[in-house]
This record gives sequence, structure tokens and C-alpha cells, in this order.
Amino acid sequence: MLRRSLSRLCAGEEKRVGTRTVVVGHRPVSETDAYVAQKFCDNRIVSSKYTLWNFLPKNLFEQFRRIANFYFLIIFLVQGYEDWLRHRADNEVNKSNVFVVENGKQVQKESEKIKVGDIVEVKADETFPCDLIFLASSSTDGTCYVTTASLDGESNFKTHYAVRDTTVLCTDEAIDTLTATIECEQPQPDLYKFVGRIIIYRSNREPVARSLGPENLLLKGATLKNTKKIYGVAVYTGMETKMALNYQGKSQKRSAVEKSINAFLIVYLCILLSKATVCTTLKYVWQSNPFNDEPWYNEKTKKERETFKVLRMFTDFLSFMVLFNFIIPVSMYVTVEMQKFLGSFFISWDKEMYDEEIKEGALVNTSDLNEELGQVEYVFTDKTGTLTENSMEFIECCIDGHKYKDCVSEVDGFPQTDGPLKYYGKAEKSREELFLRALCLCHTVQIKEADQVDGLMGQPECKYTYISSSPDEIALVKGAEKYGFTFLGLENDFMKIRNQKNETEMYQLLHVLNFDPVRRRMSVIVRTTTGKLLLFCKGADSSIFPRVQQEEIQQTKVHVDRNAMDGYRTLCVAFKELTQKEYDKIDKQLNEAKMALQDREEKMAKVFEDTEADMHLIGATAVEDRLQEQLAETIEALHAAGMKVWVLTGDKMETAKSTCYACRLFQTSTELLELTARTVGDIERKEDRLHELLMEYHKKLIQEVPKSRGGLKRSWTLTQEYGLIIDGSTLSLILNPSQDSGSSNYKNIFLQICLKCAAVLCCRMAPLQKAQIVRMVKNTKGSPITLSIGDGANDVSMILEAHVGIGIKGKEGRQASRNSDYAVPKFKHLRKLLLAHGHLYYVRIAHLVQYFFYKNLCFILPQFLYQFFCGFSQQPLYDAAYLTMYNICFTSLPILAYSLLEQHISIDTLTSDPQLYMKVSDNAMLQWRPFLYWTFLGAFEGLVFFFGVYFLFQNSSLEDNGKVFGNWTFGTIVFTVLVFTVTLKLALDTRFWTWMNHFVIWGSLAFYVFFSFFWGGVIWPFLKQQRMYFVFAHMLTSVSTWLAIILLIFISLFPEILLIVFRSMKEKNHQTDPFDLPMLVSYKRIENGYVKNEDAVTNLAERYPLRIL
Repeated sequence: MLRRSLSRLCAGEEKRVGTRTVVVGHRPVSETDAYVAQKFCDNRIVSSKYTLWNFLPKNLFEQFRRIANFYFLIIFLVQGYEDWLRHRADNEVNKSNVFVVENGKQVQKESEKIKVGDIVEVKADETFPCDLIFLASSSTDGTCYVTTASLDGESNFKTHYAVRDTTVLCTDEAIDTLTATIECEQPQPDLYKFVGRIIIYRSNREPVARSLGPENLLLKGATLKNTKKIYGVAVYTGMETKMALNYQGKSQKRSAVEKSINAFLIVYLCILLSKATVCTTLKYVWQSNPFNDEPWYNEKTKKERETFKVLRMFTDFLSFMVLFNFIIPVSMYVTVEMQKFLGSFFISWDKEMYDEEIKEGALVNTSDLNEELGQVEYVFTDKTGTLTENSMEFIECCIDGHKYKDCVSEVDGFPQTDGPLKYYGKAEKSREELFLRALCLCHTVQIKEADQVDGLMGQPECKYTYISSSPDEIALVKGAEKYGFTFLGLENDFMKIRNQKNETEMYQLLHVLNFDPVRRRMSVIVRTTTGKLLLFCKGADSSIFPRVQQEEIQQTKVHVDRNAMDGYRTLCVAFKELTQKEYDKIDKQLNEAKMALQDREEKMAKVFEDTEADMHLIGATAVEDRLQEQLAETIEALHAAGMKVWVLTGDKMETAKSTCYACRLFQTSTELLELTARTVGDIERKEDRLHELLMEYHKKLIQEVPKSRGGLKRSWTLTQEYGLIIDGSTLSLILNPSQDSGSSNYKNIFLQICLKCAAVLCCRMAPLQKAQIVRMVKNTKGSPITLSIGDGANDVSMILEAHVGIGIKGKEGRQASRNSDYAVPKFKHLRKLLLAHGHLYYVRIAHLVQYFFYKNLCFILPQFLYQFFCGFSQQPLYDAAYLTMYNICFTSLPILAYSLLEQHISIDTLTSDPQLYMKVSDNAMLQWRPFLYWTFLGAFEGLVFFFGVYFLFQNSSLEDNGKVFGNWTFGTIVFTVLVFTVTLKLALDTRFWTWMNHFVIWGSLAFYVFFSFFWGGVIWPFLKQQRMYFVFAHMLTSVSTWLAIILLIFISLFPEILLIVFRSMKEKNHQTDPFDLPMLVSYKRIENGYVKNEDAVTNLAERYPLRIL
């Protein structure tokens, strides 16, 4: 009844019920009779399947009738979702509201509608919507303060200056009266360079031209601080802004697992082609017998006889390709994508990687590289803000060779002398005050005042904070405050300080000679109330010492060297008194250089060089940048895990070296090899001296050292541990040698030396040089997996260059974390990210990949063998429903759950025993040896499935009534054994059971049984037309079938069971107290090396077995 009802509803003929009346010539028969005209279709013939309107929905319906296409839909949706997030982020910026001045009034617009030439108003704490030329501000002196954390990673404030002639135009009406044109360079990505000029037109006056520089340019992405509002004119917009030009789209990084998958896929593609070729060949060999080719019950038609044999062979070859194509695990790619996408949430959800200070946890920007975290061999790290807190604290100072430390009511402190110095007592009072005034005046610190609050005695107190582009400057100003000199701020070009007697002193600020990385110093020229002209200068010792009196250096140099060895950041302070004539000359030269449109920077540098000469040294300061918590323990764990740690920093060598000692990157027994400007020297032929050093170090590390025995991965450590120190200038000589130096092989020798060192320190590095170092190691033989970690914009280049880039959510903005693959709050979180998450992700996905190839080989091998018994007729062994559902429903969820949840070793054990990381290093689980093991295992089980059932069918009657089972029963028994075996194989491999594992494993088997009954028509009778009707249920009525299924499953899994028993016995023989784990320090030093013998790793492998084969 049900079938008849369905047929009646679905049959096209039965839809046309009733009759039709056709009016000839369209003339009604009777005018009195009511006539309702019937609608008929027109005379168009339509043989096409689609129209313009139904193509998309109808075609999609047709495609998704093939269930396998849903896999590609999932990938499409995931990629679309990720790009939608980018579009949403872009829209938040493009649709944000800005205010543009038009006709003397503010007009609100969307950011994307700003045009070049628009005058834009930006208020405090707002972000600049485009690159603006600074015209005026709420400050009468025409200055504003900006933080560029999102651009260059520096969260401290920078001072920018308005065009001199437009500073008074600080209202909407006034700024709208401006008539001017701007000539400037075309857009270019350098954040710190800008050359242009503005021509201001005035009524009845000659036009005025003013030069424009970086100090007049407000960059898109920067934020206005400590200034109520500013006006600026848009010069670069959209993708022409410096921020957009500096954005480097992330290159698509491919993990080692993907490369292994491609290699394995080629093997299986060859297997597929081989099977199709063998079957096609044997088919025509078998048909060479006329009876086999054309039996009496199946004679060929005339057309079939006349068909070209080559064409028939090619058609048969394609048919076999289609029949065996399921050996290629297409669904694996989608499962891998899902595993990576869902698995990345476990990193974000990790509470141990959550930082209470910033209220943020880890962030995953790229889920494609999860498994790469378990394969890292080289770690490249920045120093400031990554290994340190980037929180500066004034520690001590020295004045004329006398050390001042600790805070007291007077400047006396605790004067001490160090080293060879004699005891001189404390410095003269005038020299102490001169030094402290220099600290209060020689800087670009600004004061941000807060609201007044009532003090304890009812008197209002004004709280203020220091803001500056350098945290060192703030630390120095606070240091001077400890000793009684307080900076009170800058007002109308006058700097105010309060001395120890609580008196306010005023100094007119005449010029600021800003700091730059080439000069490595900065100066100010001030005028006292008595008219005296003073120049104060502070900078690196190497920059200050050549410019002061030589007899003043030694007594201060001792303190500077000692402080650098202690890991402090040091600065020297000098001064000189100027005559009015000298100042007039300097003032004229500075103004001329500032107005130059060509070679402005070179001219400014020349004036600075002449001005900062013949100074007198006053003293030096020491500022501490504290190490991050658990830094030394983290670096020790990375070393014990077989990773090399390289520090790439822009700091001076002494400070960086002391930091490396403090964090135990260098040990006291480490022999340091230096390739720096000090060892190479300042001689004309630096290349010759560099060549000598390289050959000396190469001989010491490589030629004279016997080769270490094999067997231990990453066994780089020699009897004597070596560390290498190189600076930026020497690295330039190595990577970019002169044409006539004959040093083309410097790079290879240098690389061999580096690879033999336990740790490498690269100081005075430019951002580009950091990326060059990473690229050099990444492209070495063996292609080691590299990881870069940093916190500032200057680290972005090396983060993008490395296989895995990690950003620190630090105090230098978020550009590093935004451009990274992963972001963590602290360096210490790198330990768990690599040793636990990375290890587990690699093991899981490696097992997933091997398992997919294995189960598909088990699936298709019986299909191949079946062709030998069906005359190579392309007859399928399995029903079409089973072919489709095998990878989609029956075996997909168990391996997905395994790849997300499996923990063959607990997370606590992985983090406490770093050497376990080496067990899966070098892509150990996806090498050819384990791949061949899985392949042979799949072939063995496929043979057992087919021939086990084949021998069962040797008895043609498997029922008491003598009824014979058919070919569909044969295929169903094979398929049943297959599904249960591959699922139970995964259950045997599972070490970490959760309710989810139980649900998907036993649920998948139950679903297979339910589906087979359903497909057989037991539940729904209308499926009687299926060729599988009642096959499954009828098959289970045979006791022989039950016994065969159970026996074949056991035989297939027997090798696995033997391995498990053998491994368990081995574990018992080597069992140790689980609470007696070796301490981390035991990995740190073993005869001056990291894990020098194989026994340590062997013992761990026995205690925590991970089967690679």
C-alpha cells in the first residue's frame, strides 16, 4: 500500500489527471456559455537541465547527492569563515567614524571616505585614520604625543611637532582658512623617513615654504596621547599609508606532516595505477580464450566486436581506476583540517597559559602548524621584552668614579669605589648636582598630570606620571628623583626641575639633538636663568668615550664594564659649556639643516657630530631590565629537549652576554667564541682578520673534534661546550662580503661553526639581519624546523621567516602577536606549548595520517583480490552504500576523537621530562619505516579478510536448509570484519580513554549494525528493491558466519596484541617509581653536555613507550 501511494505521487504520468478542451482557432463555441480558458505550455523545446535561476540550487543539489563532496564543502566553509573574520575586522576600521573639517564645520564621515587633502580632526586616545601632516593642536606650542605600539611595537610616547606657521590655527574656523599645498615623496614603507615641504599662501604676501620631516607626520595606526585634539591634512590614504605598505601578508607555511602526506600519496597513487594496470592486463589475458571472452549466454553485439581493442583497453583501465580509487584517502584531508581547527582550541583554553596581569591567554592565529610545535630544532628569541620584562629600574650611578647606590635623604648615598680605583671619598657637591641636573634635563620625557586628590592632611596632592619614547629615560628621571632632583615638566619651552632644597629651577630648552641608532646618543642645549649655555649628552659608552677628555674615561669605564657584566643597561653622561658665539653658529647650522629638502639627514648628522665634541665626562648610570619569571628553567628545558636557543638582539654585547649567563643560556664552563668588531678590529682589511678567526674556530670545533657516535638525535654537544657571539657589523661582512675579498665561502664556514655551538648570541642586530639568520639556518641541509619568538615590531621579520612564529603579548604593542602563528603572554609558556601541546599534536596527527592510509588499504585490497575470481569484470565486492559510508560514517569519528583527545603520556610527565620531546623529533612517526609497517599491516589484514571468508565459502551451503549464500553476502562478511577490525585496532592504540572515545568507537560499530539492518529492509519494507534486501540479517542467521567473523577479527589483530603484551612485559621489567622522576637539572649538565649518552633517552623510551612502528 505504501509503495503504491509513493509511486502514485512520484510518477510523472499520474500527475496529469482529467481532460483538456482545445478550442479550434481560439473561437468560443457559444457566446452564452461560460468559458474559462485553459493554460497550456508554449511550443518551446527545452533539453537543458538548468536555467539562469535554478542553476546554482539545482546543481548544488546534484553535487551533494554525492556525499563525498560534503568534505570539500566543509573546507570551503572553514576558509570562508576565516576570510569573513578578516572582512569583519576590515569593516570595523573602514566604517569607524572620523571628523573632517569642511566649510569651517566638523562633518562626520566614515574612515574609508577620507580623501587626500582632507583636514581631519583627531581627539585624545583616538587612532589616526590615515597618514596626516600635523598642522595644529590644542597645545599652544604645537606639539602632540603619540604612541606607535601597533606600528613599531614601542608603547612609549613620541613627540611630534606641527608646522610652525599653522600652530595658531587651532579651531575649526581658523584651520579652514588655510590655503596651502604639500609636495612630498611618493608612498614608501619606511616608518622613520619622510621628506616634503608645505607652501603656505597668504593674502598680499609672498608664499612661505617650510620643510616637512618625520616629526611632522602622524602615521595611520598610531594613537594620540596626552593631547586633547589635533588637526592634520591627509597625505597618504588606504593601501598607500606606511602601515599598509609595511604589512606583509603571511606566506603559506607548510608543515612537515603535509610534505609526508604528499610523499605517501604518491606511493598509494602508484599502487592504484599498478592495480588498474594489472587487472586490465590480466583481463585480456583471461579473455584470450574465446569461451571466456564471449560465452554462449553473453554474446557480443556487432558494435562491440567492431570497437578498437586499444579503446576498449583504455576504457577498462579507467573502470578499474574508478573501482579502486577509494584507496586514495580523500576524506583524510578534511579530517586533518578538522583536527587542526578543533585542536587549536585546546591551546586557547589552557588555563596554565593564562596571564593574570594582562587578563589574556594564548592565541592561535594559524592552526595549520599545530604539529610543527612538536618538531622544533632551533629557537630564535629576542631579548628585551621577550627574555626580560622590559620594565626598567634605576639601580645605581657613578659620578667621577664614585658609586652611588640606594636611596637616602641626601645625595650622599653609599659612595664606594671598585676595582683598581683608590678611595677618593664622594664626588664634589657641584659635580653631583651637575650630574643629577643632566639626568633631569637630557631627555624627552613628558608629564601627564592626573586629577588632584586630598592628601592625609587635607591638602590637595597632584599625582602625575612620566611618559616617554624610551623606558630607560623614565627610569633615569625617576633615579634622579630618588636623589632629590625632580623633573616638573616642560612649559613654553622651559624645563622646570625641583632641586634638593625644594627650589624650582628653570631652563630654556633651545635644541634637542634626538637619539638615533647610528649616533647612539642624544643631547639637549639649554640656557640657565643666568644666561649660561649648557649642552648635556647621554649615550652608549662606545659613543660617548671618543668625544670626551681621555683622562676622564678610566675611572668611569671600570664601573661601566662591571655593570654591563652584571646585566645592567649602561649609559654615560657628559656635558660642555658653550659660548654665545658657539651657540649662534650651532643654531644657524641646525636651522639650515632642518630646512634642507635634499640630504637632510646627512646634514643634520654632520651638525650633531660637530656639536657633540670636546665634552667632559660626568658619570654613568646602570638600569636593570628584569628577567622574566621561570626564564632559566624554560631555557634549560628547551635545551634538554634537544633544541638550540639563539638570542638575536639589538642590545650591546656586554649587556646581552650577561643576560645569557643569567638565564643559563651560557654556562660558566662555556667557552665563548667572539666574532665582533672588538675581535675583528678596525683595520682596513677586516675580511682578512675575519677569515683567520673563522678558520681558527672551524678547526677547533670541527676538524679537531672526533665525530660523535650515532644513535642519538640532535647530539650536537661536544666534550667542551662552546658558545658563539657575533654582532651586526661582523655578520654583514659574512653575509655580504666585498667583491674582492674572495670570501664567498664565509657563510658556509660560519654556519658550520654555529651548528656546532650549544648557544649563539647575535647582538646589535637589525630586524632584516634577524630574518637573514633565521633563513640561513632554515635552508641548511636537512631543513631543520625553526621557531622565532619576539614581542616587538622589529621581530616581525624573523617571526614571518621561521617555520613557526610566536609573538609575546608584551609592552611593545601587538604587531608581533598579530603577525605570529601563535601568541603567548610570557616566554615561560613556550615550555608547555612545545613540550606538551606540540608533542601531543604531532603524535595525534601522525597516527591519524598513517591510520587513514592503513584502513583504506584494508578496504580496497579485498576488492582487488576479488577481481581474480570474477573474471576481471569490474564487479564491485561491496555495495555502493558501503563504499560511500565507509570513510564518512563508519570509521571517521573514532580517529577524529583519537586525534583530538589522545594522551599516550600525561601532560605533566611531558613537561617534567623534556627529553621525551626528542622521541618524536625529526618527523620520526612519518618516516618511511613506520609507513611501510602500516602498509604491510594493512596488506596482511586485507589478505586475512578476503581469504578467510573465501575459505569459509568453500562449503557452498552455510545453512541447514542447503540455501547457498551469494556474492553480496560474501562482500558483506568481508566488510563487517573490516569495519570491526580497523575500529578495534584504534581502540587498542588508545591510551587515554574518555567518554567521548567510548561513545564514538562503540557507537560507530553500533551504527554500522543498525545501518546494515536498515539498508537490508528489515525496518522499512519499501526498500525491497535494494539488492541488499535482507542480506545482512540473513547472514547473521548462520553460526558459521558468526564464528568466522570473530575468528578473522582475532587473527587480524593478533600481531597487535602480541606487541602490546611484549611491551607490557618490558615495562614491568624496567618499572620505576612514578614519583621518582629525575630532576630537570639532571638534563642540564652531563660531562659539560646535554644528554651526552644514549642511555638516558633509552631509559625514558622504556619507561614511556611510544610505538613509532
